[in-house]
Amino acid sequence: MRIRLTMAIAATALVGAFVAPPAAVAAPEEIIGGGTVSSAPWAAAVFQNGSFACSGSIIASRWVLTARHCIGGSMSVRVGSVYRSSGGATSSVSSTYSRYDLGLLYLGSSITTTYVTLAGSNPPVNATNSIYGWGRTCTNCSAASQLKTASVRVTTTGATDAYGGPAIRSTGVDGVAWRGDSGGPQFYNGQQVGVCSTGNGSTYQNYASVAASRSWITSVTGV
Repeated sequence: MRIRLTMAIAATALVGAFVAPPAAVAAPEEIIGGGTVSSAPWAAAVFQNGSFACSGSIIASRWVLTARHCIGGSMSVRVGSVYRSSGGATSSVSSTYSRYDLGLLYLGSSITTTYVTLAGSNPPVNATNSIYGWGRTCTNCSAASQLKTASVRVTTTGATDAYGGPAIRSTGVDGVAWRGDSGGPQFYNGQQVGVCSTGNGSTYQNYASVAASRSWITSVTGV
């Protein structure tokens, strides 16, 4: 989940450090709290102009799902490794598509791995979900080198993302998203329900709803 957190007064977009979210929105960084992950073949580290920018997930051999505010510059991804700077497979990004704070990256080459399954409905309020990302591990720390995860509890599915789209808000159980986690996935019952968009780095985070844009994702990717 990777987004660069540009500290905003109300909401912070969790983006890495490159593409600025809309006015008054900042991006989140790496997961604060939680723990490290030893295996995540579906994980995608998103780079802009050669530098780590955001987290993401691969949904098909040539498609990565991340946040819209993570799109910009010359882009590439590293997929299949829990380490953002080594291992796995890499590919350039040929084209991008966006809706609300969801971004789809079309890769220049196919990557064979285990892909995430996208949800067709939002998780219930009070559900315990899992979030993932390479965001900062403390307010002023650098991005994590190894993928992190944390448990969160859904408080509402009526929130909005950085671009005003439908979003899932949650509070941390053992960790929260922060800068660099932007674009990273939130899972419920083994399916991806959200994409990291905004948060305040201490008590809550908003994830763009996958279910709300499910038909759009299918129309673009066929997934």
